[in-house]
Amino acid sequence: MKSLTVESQNKQIQTLVNILIATVLIGALIFTLIPILFMFSASMMPSKDILKMPFRWIPQGFHWQNFAKAIAGNDESYIFIRNFFNSILVSVIVTLTTVILSCVTGYGLAKFKFKGRNLVFLAIMATMMIPFEAIMIPLYLVATKLHLQNSYGGLTLPFLVNAFGVFMMRQYLLPFPDEFLDATRIDGAGEIRIFWEVVLPNCAPAIATLSILTFRSQWDNLLWPLLISQSEKMKTLPLYIVKFAAEKYTDEGAMMAVAVLGSIPMLILFFTMSRYFVSGASVFSSRKG
Repeated sequence: MKSLTVESQNKQIQTLVNILIATVLIGALIFTLIPILFMFSASMMPSKDILKMPFRWIPQGFHWQNFAKAIAGNDESYIFIRNFFNSILVSVIVTLTTVILSCVTGYGLAKFKFKGRNLVFLAIMATMMIPFEAIMIPLYLVATKLHLQNSYGGLTLPFLVNAFGVFMMRQYLLPFPDEFLDATRIDGAGEIRIFWEVVLPNCAPAIATLSILTFRSQWDNLLWPLLISQSEKMKTLPLYIVKFAAEKYTDEGAMMAVAVLGSIPMLILFFTMSRYFVSGASVFSSRKG
């Protein structure tokens, strides 16, 4: 009887803990979603409705003029389209190069034994300790000497690979079964084929995560484009948003519309790749068993 009572109490405690955890998570989700819901709702309203209190969360119709003004700009130059394209191009280039170079480097550091391997890895990790603000001015001077201002090269070259990506891919590939690689080598496959046909397909969860993080960091990058891009045509979307929001006669509805348009690529990327998080969470567990 005592054992049954103790077991019943443990189940009740576990149930209460689960309810508490679920409540906290739901509260955090609501707290996170409120600004996003406000942004989307306000983007469909005229400015006078946004400033009303209490705030009406469900807009009365779709105020398309907000999006028209967001794209045209206050000066109706439609520079938004070029700035949006610049951000897409820079983010895609940096994401692709970061993923490829990080995978290659991480694979080499994880699966190839050579002298100084740990020293190379530590040197790469040491660069993570240096904040970008510390190297920003020297980097700008180098870019100036190479005449990279107002160019896509200037926007992308400093970010083609990063230490975090190398670290992430190395740690992900360390538990990769060596037996798979050895069996493929016995079958006569070369190292390049092994990498592209065996290693990369099994890195989908890590690649998806790294792609999202890299794309987001470049999509939100404000400081470096502010330094390297002086002409309006070479500026990126964050610079457009700052300029649009800082202008005297910008209305709140158009500001929210700009924010919505700037959020769409990140939302598409996240929902496209989020399925890899769950499907690949235990990619090696079944093989080890």
